[in-house]
Amino acid sequence: QVQLVESGGGLVQPGGSLRLSCAASGFTFSHYWMYWVRQAPGKGLEWVSGINRDGDNTFYADSVKGRFTISRDNAKNTLFLHFNSLKFEDTAVYYCTRALEPYDSYDYWGQGTQVTVSS
Repeated sequence: QVQLVESGGGLVQPGGSLRLSCAASGFTFSHYWMYWVRQAPGKGLEWVSGINRDGDNTFYADSVKGRFTISRDNAKNTLFLHFNSLKFEDTAVYYCTRALEPYDSYDYWGQGTQVTVSS
């Protein structure tokens, strides 16, 4: 069955760095566009970043552009999100998700990993 398992979250100070991973299984990872979506406490879902099948096109929300980097390793069926210059407002649960085509609905989600930015 399809599984997306996020890891790497934790507590980090403002200005710090972190890397999230999403291990995919149960489907052909390289066939899917992949995305990161987050949910801050008391708020709705916010789209963060996306990457195409080959990993040579990436997309970011304005709120994270220049600070976050999405990447993927199709040989290892893993999606990454690298954070730099973290801000308090980046505190959220981060989810990875997938779509077969860039404008399709996201059909499977991971369980999420908590990132807390605090001094």
